[in-house]
Amino acid sequence: MENAIKIKPVQRNTFMEKVRGLLPQGGNLNLCLTCGACASGCPATGLEEMDPRKFLRMAALGLDDEIAGHPWVWMCSMCTRCTHVCPMQVNIAGLVYEARKLWPREQRPKGILGSCDMALRNPSCSAMGTPPEDFRFVVEDVLEEVRATQPGWENLQAPIDKSGSTFFLSQNSREPVTEPDEMVPLWKILHLAGADWTYSCSAWGGENYCMFLADDDNWKKIAAGTLQTARDLECRVYLNTECGHSTYSVWAANKRFNLNSELEIAPIVAYYYEWIKAGKLKVSSQWNRDRKIKFTVQDPCNQIRKSYGDAQADKMRYVVKACVGEENFVDMTPNKSNNFCCGGGGGYLQSGYTEARRHYGKFKFDQIAATGVDYCLTPCHNCHAQIHDMAEFYAGNYHTTHLWTIIALSLGILGENEREYLGDDLKDVWLPGAPGTPDPFAGR
Repeated sequence: MENAIKIKPVQRNTFMEKVRGLLPQGGNLNLCLTCGACASGCPATGLEEMDPRKFLRMAALGLDDEIAGHPWVWMCSMCTRCTHVCPMQVNIAGLVYEARKLWPREQRPKGILGSCDMALRNPSCSAMGTPPEDFRFVVEDVLEEVRATQPGWENLQAPIDKSGSTFFLSQNSREPVTEPDEMVPLWKILHLAGADWTYSCSAWGGENYCMFLADDDNWKKIAAGTLQTARDLECRVYLNTECGHSTYSVWAANKRFNLNSELEIAPIVAYYYEWIKAGKLKVSSQWNRDRKIKFTVQDPCNQIRKSYGDAQADKMRYVVKACVGEENFVDMTPNKSNNFCCGGGGGYLQSGYTEARRHYGKFKFDQIAATGVDYCLTPCHNCHAQIHDMAEFYAGNYHTTHLWTIIALSLGILGENEREYLGDDLKDVWLPGAPGTPDPFAGR
């Protein structure tokens, strides 16, 4: 057999010994029953003739040379679904993370490496290289335009470096750099909720590709810096934008590196839930009563399975159902913590392994297609980009959009130029000021 692994007479096993000392409880790596549960539900199974079980066995057998430099470590998104289904809770994702470190730093995927280093080169921590003064200019320019052109929003705020605010809001670089109008629905939502919030010109970048690069020192540096910025502004809550990996990178870094931040580190979806339940956001699904447009929601691995759990997934579903109507929501199967990773995480989108990423993503595409929905809501930037790409590549019949878009629509505040990701079926629904659109300021 050409592809058979040849075991040497004497194995060094240095990688396995090192990993046992790094992972909590040794990662349970010696408890593997070789049952195959990990491989059977992993979208990366078969890529480069590798799967989670095989990778673990290679490590256990001391095949260090075969592991070092193996490209599969960049095709595994480290979504931890393997551990979720493993009867012994073996931490294969932790093993893969450490295996990424076996690559010389300069030989790791150029896209991930470039995004990490770009964030390190500027005080904004933006992976797209946006300096503080450019961020301020974009925010103030967009805000001025909204105040001048959208009636009712003359007093809309997007504060920067405001001391003593409750919320420090991170922002993924994609919006201010390539689609600034996408920031506006979120500002409007925060305004109607009465949230006391601020951006900062420094350390606002809501992404951390050094984590994907397996660069611990710089993952810690970026996370510690953004938390310190929030502390310096005397904020109480570090509020992550709709970005799964940025949420996880700060939440996990606080634990992994003993940063001991006293700030609450929260995904914004949890606050959508609180504000809707409290009546601060008076969303309505009446717009969809007769249209009966169907929606599903993607459970981001980094916000659900790897961090906040099914309680967060339930809050997300409450928000979606309140906005579109419970009868118009269709869940994927499986879902919540058992959901399949879409293939956008782990740095996959920047890894350069496009063919493998799309093969991996077919699991998610088929999952969405089986629901028959018109829209997949994605409260995560990497999920959004990957699922949108899957729809185009596999000729899907669904649209992909952020959660803030559908919340703003259901409030009657979604501007005409804030509907880029909506299909023709929603382009004219509840346009602000149009007949039949509710007044979002009524009773306030």
